Amino acid sequence: MSIMAAVYAGGWALFVWVGDSWWQLLVAAALAVIFAQLGFLAHDLGHRQVFRTRRPSDVAGLIIGNLGVGLGWGWWTTKHNKHHANPNHEDHDPDVSPAVIVWSQDQARRSAGLPRFIAKYQAFWFFPLLTLEAWHLHIASFKALFQGTAKRPAIELTLLITHVVVYFGAVFAVLPFGKALLFLAVHQGLFGVYLGSTFAPNHKGMPVLTKEDKLDFLRKQVLTSRNVRGNLFTDVALGQLNYQIEHHLFPNMPAPNLRKAQPIVESYCAEIGVDYLQTGLIESYGQALRHLHEVGAPLR
Repeated sequence: MSIMAAVYAGGWALFVWVGDSWWQLLVAAALAVIFAQLGFLAHDLGHRQVFRTRRPSDVAGLIIGNLGVGLGWGWWTTKHNKHHANPNHEDHDPDVSPAVIVWSQDQARRSAGLPRFIAKYQAFWFFPLLTLEAWHLHIASFKALFQGTAKRPAIELTLLITHVVVYFGAVFAVLPFGKALLFLAVHQGLFGVYLGSTFAPNHKGMPVLTKEDKLDFLRKQVLTSRNVRGNLFTDVALGQLNYQIEHHLFPNMPAPNLRKAQPIVESYCAEIGVDYLQTGLIESYGQALRHLHEVGAPLR
């Protein structure tokens, strides 16, 4: 957390130092990576991996999520916990609710309007659409605060507004209008692509469950999740979410310990005859995109 705080401050110091220059597009790309890494840390805080008690987790999560990144930490944590309870379940997992992207052929057949148009070739649309993901998360964070479900609406709204004012104020104060708009497009676009690229290998292309599926906890978590093998670079780049199976079985396990649990879990799954999928990063994208293309087949 200390390293990330220093890197975050350093990124914005670099932004001010570079000033009115086209080099700011590289700064925007670097800040996109920094924002995503802060998002991983907020994710871990939401799972109570970092602190032993709730209060410091909440305080750090609100500061990092709402103030630092501009994402509603309370809203996202609630949504993400619903995903963990029923991963890839059409009726209960908000991450596979049909929106612009559809996740099963039944959803594709029921789609209309823009989702129906996109679904035909959504495998090709997937990564371009991720450039809008960060904007979607920012807007959804504000909307959630006015739906009456947030636990701390005043605090969350204050921190989100502070982030927006300081963020846009700094960008437009340092850069002329045109460059400022381009900086925002590159920064938020790459931020969304990075986030989406780390989440896509985890469940996309894995079985989508319905009310007809009756699975115990272990099978529900393992059969809908995919691990991505790699090295230290992969672990850092993916926020250690490449150990997705272990993370779903033990969501409050500190992320650095997931790699230690991986061989134990894999061995146990082999012992009891439960499929355990682990693949390379590129192949994980291939599996996800092939699934998305197959989902759109009825509309082609």
